[in-house]
Amino acid sequence: MKKQLKVDPIKSGTVIDHITAGKALQVADILNLKNPKNLMMIGVNLSSNKMDKKDIIKIENRVLTNDEVNSIALVSPNASLIIIEDYQVVEKHKIEIPSHINKHIICPNPNCVTNVENVSTRFELANKSPVEVRCEYCEKKYAIEDVKFRF
Repeated sequence: MKKQLKVDPIKSGTVIDHITAGKALQVADILNLKNPKNLMMIGVNLSSNKMDKKDIIKIENRVLTNDEVNSIALVSPNASLIIIEDYQVVEKHKIEIPSHINKHIICPNPNCVTNVENVSTRFELANKSPVEVRCEYCEKKYAIEDVKFRF
């Protein structure tokens, strides 16, 4: 007999499914979920039919901003976003990597003007697979794993 852990559905809120395995805690940091005010569930390295393993986050009574969704796409480009209302799926779509990211990435180049002066960062998507971004100020390219986020 196979045992299965049951997770209760949320009444209203957001589910981020198909997060790259092992990336849920990074997504939780992006969403600033250290002190959640609402019911929240994080599943890590769960079995998946679409992927070998996946992570998932459910957050009750919260809808994500476009900036949050765009940032999640950078760390988990195959994730999907599901909006729940009254226990029903009202919207479901695959997250897409944005072509431009403003303010939320810290440039790793210590000589970049964004690290010397009070200038907001601006990055553009340089490559979708593997995900790479390019700083519009110093013009250096970085793998997404090599940058830090600021929210």
